[in-house]
Amino acid sequence: MRTAFAGTPEFANVALQAMITAGFTPAAILTQPDRPAGRGMQLQASPVKQTALAHGVPVLQPAGLRLNGRHAEAARDTQAGLAALELDVLVVAAYGLILPEWVLQLPRLGCLNIHASLLPRWRGAAPIHRAIEAGDTQTGITIMQMDAGLDTGDMLLTTNLAIGADETTGELHDRLAALGGQSIVQVLQQMQASGAALPATPQPQEGVNYAHKISKTESWLDWALPARLLAQRVRAFNPFPAAQARLNDDAIKIWRAHAEATSLPAGALPGTVLAAGADGITVACGEGVLCLTELQRAGGKRLPVAQFLNGFVIHAGDRFNAAPAQ
Repeated sequence: MRTAFAGTPEFANVALQAMITAGFTPAAILTQPDRPAGRGMQLQASPVKQTALAHGVPVLQPAGLRLNGRHAEAARDTQAGLAALELDVLVVAAYGLILPEWVLQLPRLGCLNIHASLLPRWRGAAPIHRAIEAGDTQTGITIMQMDAGLDTGDMLLTTNLAIGADETTGELHDRLAALGGQSIVQVLQQMQASGAALPATPQPQEGVNYAHKISKTESWLDWALPARLLAQRVRAFNPFPAAQARLNDDAIKIWRAHAEATSLPAGALPGTVLAAGADGITVACGEGVLCLTELQRAGGKRLPVAQFLNGFVIHAGDRFNAAPAQ
């Protein structure tokens, strides 16, 4: 089969590597333009581009794909380049650009998307974060036949994955990335064997949720919320944007926390430190108690709570704020 691949971050790169290992080396790669990164803000190739170059696969990096937009010239060059390949299928994973109709119609068997949720739950940009934030216990990978909607296409394959009780977005991301690679290879093998598009199932009309992109402003914990929800947010925002709170003049990132089984003391105001020791810093919430076990102050390292308290004194009665000082 003549395949191409569109993707940018590590999630997509894992799938690309799985395709290459299985013998589905793409004829071309679409990925985002190089971006400044690191302390020196030097231009850096995406993980997908790095893998493509390592395997000698041609790379296309248009700034846009709309034929009538401000990047129309680059889009037309990309269109001509892809059309010349006479593609059977384009595999898409976390590419970062919306595909216009001409791209969707170009491959003989259409475009396949690797999506990190069990559709229609968590359509959109941040399905892994939002699943953990919502307290979901199950997620998975959906291989979808792309259409003009936002993650609305018919489903070719769904594979379930249980979410661990303490699992973070970073940890779940890696497991889903591996599962995505396995799933797309399975679908491509079936398409290659049949030489045709596979039977597809329309998404259910019920249970649709939209996973909005994560904003840094969401990282500030609101202590008036239940401890259970705050613990889910700490997991969801690890590694990005990292949950945080302010204690006096210090912004503190909270990397690990869990809701305590103990009841909230009467009269304790949300954000109040109840105790601080080697086993954790317990904080009163709007409902229940949150125990902080891994923290980081500005300019410091992520530390287990016992080490953190060696260099940063916190007393019972201190109070965390929900947002940065104005």
